[in-house]
Amino acid sequence: MSNAKNNDLLLGNIDNHTKYPIDFKELEQEAREALEPGPFGYIRSSAGGEETYNKNISSFSKYSIVPRFLTDVSSLNTEVTILGHTYPHPLFIAPVGVNKIAHEDGEIAVAKAAAKFNFPYIQSTVSSYSIEEIAAATPGSSKWFQLYWSSNKEIAFSMARRAEAAGYEAIVLTVDTVMLGWREEDIRNQFSPLKRGYGQGNYATDSVFMADLTEQSQEAIVDSILENIYHPTLNWNDITELRNHTSLPILIKGILHPDDAKLAIEKGIDGIIVSNHGGRQLDGVIASIDALSGIVEAVNGSIPVLFDSGVRRGSDAVKALALGATAVCIGRPFVWGLAAGGQKGVERVLENFLQETKVSISLAGVRNMEELRNMLVIKG
Repeated sequence: MSNAKNNDLLLGNIDNHTKYPIDFKELEQEAREALEPGPFGYIRSSAGGEETYNKNISSFSKYSIVPRFLTDVSSLNTEVTILGHTYPHPLFIAPVGVNKIAHEDGEIAVAKAAAKFNFPYIQSTVSSYSIEEIAAATPGSSKWFQLYWSSNKEIAFSMARRAEAAGYEAIVLTVDTVMLGWREEDIRNQFSPLKRGYGQGNYATDSVFMADLTEQSQEAIVDSILENIYHPTLNWNDITELRNHTSLPILIKGILHPDDAKLAIEKGIDGIIVSNHGGRQLDGVIASIDALSGIVEAVNGSIPVLFDSGVRRGSDAVKALALGATAVCIGRPFVWGLAAGGQKGVERVLENFLQETKVSISLAGVRNMEELRNMLVIKG
């Protein structure tokens, strides 16, 4: 529970003479100026003609909040309990890999910023820093591990065990990346962060992965990562087998079809993240926000449903939460903050995002998460 002194950050920003980008477009421009074309293009772009990327963002404007007034909103409780853990607000850091292409401190800077503002941090398999390095840098903070399957599934099992040993609270298995999406910007720039070794933090420190190499050179490590990340045979039976290697709850990320959500429940999955990978995998698919209600209806409260893709500001998060999301994951905005100012840049993004979300909730006449989920949102 907190008093809704929501003007503090607003007035502080107005009185602050330090120039810093505020909205997403300004952050993106600052990052463009800070980065080389290859890294910038990799972060900014998406698959194919970027139809899905653009729909992810524009589709939020189809949903309108219908606020209630004359409600005492002097106190706001945004606590949310997910899989046995209570978090002070329903905002998470989405798993984004190869952060070192944006800033030398990479995932460590992001995880530290997340810890400062109590954003549970979902670490990517293809991080520039390892599970153990992130855990050591952020003791006591909430962390989940996003798992990419491997063609050698023993590597996936090993990483899940490492995450559990390091104190992570859940495993998030991404299911929409059985192969890389068609990304024209990367072809144009001739840039692959995986080929350049930016995503090897967890692989080069994994005993199963390293034991599988014929030689332990940098070239061999990169080649094996590229080989293992291609896993078109991934299926429900693999997820069942994963359960034998961790006691952590397992969520699947990348679900867009209600029938897949129902299957997930049948298979004993602990949670879902509705996501189209920010438009970076299959172009032309449904916007995540348009898929959300169907998934929520199919799940019918039996497991948590988190949301990812296209979130650019606090009012987007409020709409997703009102449409039934248990929590919302923020991706590209924090990466631009990282590129623009390292850990301090990420902190600024998260602070502004959290405050805008709280302001938006209060101005809608809402005092807690139960009221937020019952808030009227209309489409059209």
